[in-house]
Amino acid sequence: MLRRRAEVGVGPDEPVFGTIDGGFREPRTVSRWLYEVRVNSDLEWVTSHAWRKTTASILDGSGVTARTIADQLGHSRVSMTQDVYLGRGETDPRVLAALEAVDPHTAAEVESGGISGGFGQEQGHE
Repeated sequence: MLRRRAEVGVGPDEPVFGTIDGGFREPRTVSRWLYEVRVNSDLEWVTSHAWRKTTASILDGSGVTARTIADQLGHSRVSMTQDVYLGRGETDPRVLAALEAVDPHTAAEVESGGISGGFGQEQGHE
């Protein structure tokens, strides 16, 4: 739809769902419409925060940097975006490889969630 709009000369700074005279809609009106749709459906849980989190997750899964995601969400601190909007990533296989290079026994236990201590042998381990 956005490509078709661009082909007929509608600029990127013009509203997608504008008023009848081509202006921007009142944010409170749009918020009220969205609220009414949510309350009258099974989508009551879909809030603007859920949309923001979904946007962040999609961008993160696409390999977009945390800085770019923070900019999109309007966060000045990347840490805010990472702490609140981005989930913990999958276990990086490079971590296991690095641990195995030092001590294969410890790496296997860390991978299985067995130990969490630092260097040296814990009691009961030989």
